[in-house]
Amino acid sequence: MTAYMDHKDLSNRTIDDARASQIADGVHSVQEQIAQAEAAAGRPAGSVHLLAATKTRDVGEIMAAIDAGIRLIGENRPQEVEAKADGLREECAARGIDIAGSLGDGAHLGFHLIGQLQANKINKVLGVVDTIESVDSLKLAQRIATRAAARGITAGVLLEVNESGEESKSGCEPAEAAELAAQIADLDGVRLDGLMTIGAHVDDEAVIRRGFAHLRGLRDELQSSIPTCTQLSMGMTHDLAYAVAEGSTIVRVGTAIFGPRAFI
Repeated sequence: MTAYMDHKDLSNRTIDDARASQIADGVHSVQEQIAQAEAAAGRPAGSVHLLAATKTRDVGEIMAAIDAGIRLIGENRPQEVEAKADGLREECAARGIDIAGSLGDGAHLGFHLIGQLQANKINKVLGVVDTIESVDSLKLAQRIATRAAARGITAGVLLEVNESGEESKSGCEPAEAAELAAQIADLDGVRLDGLMTIGAHVDDEAVIRRGFAHLRGLRDELQSSIPTCTQLSMGMTHDLAYAVAEGSTIVRVGTAIFGPRAFI
């Protein structure tokens, strides 16, 4: 269990009106930023999905975001998936929303794992999340595939690529990504839905966009042999406009929706 889970009940479903309004304002503000970025890039409205990154947020906070229009959420830690799953499922059901579908729509909520996944935690997330964005090795993909197949399900996965080259970031090397993607796509029990990266942690727009553009090019190359490989999960609160300009289909935003985290 992570330390902050001793201090915050992540299964809590209650939220006061002021906090719910604050979250709704955050959702609408980010949606507007995305719409502006789509227009500036000449992309169709609605071509980019907003994923609410819900690390350290409780069920009540997440439901406030869902009530404001969010249809895609992402958790960093399997322990949090486990702590929130029942509450989210019940609260969504009461609203006529199913937790199903990799991207979600009006009647469905997409649920992704966006943080690192250890092999011994795979069973905690399978059957709850529909997409694991942080697959960075064939070994992990094989383990997910084996356990998913044993359950009679197919898990959506994204291949995480370390486009920035920063040692602090996870992901496979860009030079290895094409071969690794092909190997993952051949596995029974998983479906390669696309690629994911975290933008370079620098102030240089050109450097950030170069990494995003490279990932887009890789995705485009892979699509001819892997038709399911359509998604590009790239862009966060601080660099989403660059990501949208370079072709992102999913932006992962937490702070701009929920405010600063009280816990790491």
